[in-house]
Amino acid sequence: MVKELIIDSTPTGVTIALIEDKYLVELHKEHINNNYAVGDIYLGRIKKIMPGLNAAFVDVGYEKDAFLHYFDLGPQVQSLIKLTKIKRNGTVNGTLLDNFKLESDINKAGKISDIVSKNLILPVQIAKEPISTKGPRLSSDLSIAGRYIVLVPFSNVISISKKIKSNTERNRLKKIIESIKPKNFGVIIRTVSEGKGVAELQKDLLDSVSKWENFTKKLPDAEPSKRVWGEMDRTSTLIRDILNADFANVYVNDANLFEDIRSYVHEISPEMEK
Repeated sequence: MVKELIIDSTPTGVTIALIEDKYLVELHKEHINNNYAVGDIYLGRIKKIMPGLNAAFVDVGYEKDAFLHYFDLGPQVQSLIKLTKIKRNGTVNGTLLDNFKLESDINKAGKISDIVSKNLILPVQIAKEPISTKGPRLSSDLSIAGRYIVLVPFSNVISISKKIKSNTERNRLKKIIESIKPKNFGVIIRTVSEGKGVAELQKDLLDSVSKWENFTKKLPDAEPSKRVWGEMDRTSTLIRDILNADFANVYVNDANLFEDIRSYVHEISPEMEK
């Protein structure tokens, strides 16, 4: 099977076509919008508590306040709040969580007014981009997505994609991640990790940890309602999720995007770069 990727870039957006043996099997269209992209982390400020909705409106600098529901706080939001306070008070210099004492999980059926209050400063991640007259939808259950894994701070759980069916492979991957992950970081093992070796998984994990460290380093001086850490743009994210060593060719009509893709290919699989 010959797999090819065709990327058409225009001033208004990007179209990505996945071709297998000259047949179109996937088509993705993305509008260009560098702000409030899914995965971006902002330093939000709680503007208003809505008890009836069990939610809060949060200022992230958008023209409309963003929406944060209790169910999207994440079980370890108290740990995130604590870390944010001590980082912004300058009482902790480290960027990892080895010596950080996790707080208890919040009650699944609790009230948002028991967890956050007006003017609280809270890192939040864009879960859904703004549309029409609605602001972004948020989550404070932060995660950092890599190619093979997703890093989940304030957790020690390792979960594996259900699409990996082999118990032998599942056990192998779990043992690898258990041996290399830092304390108080959970890991979601993605489908594309199947068959990958220790070196590839470790590099992806370390890259994701480095992104977390960059985020925490910026916390002390970050301005409320501003972006603290930016995920790859949606086009790059899609390419990251799709692209692997099985592709024979990648065609792109934009010089800047070409350089981004070549840099990414060199990072994940230097032998693919031509």
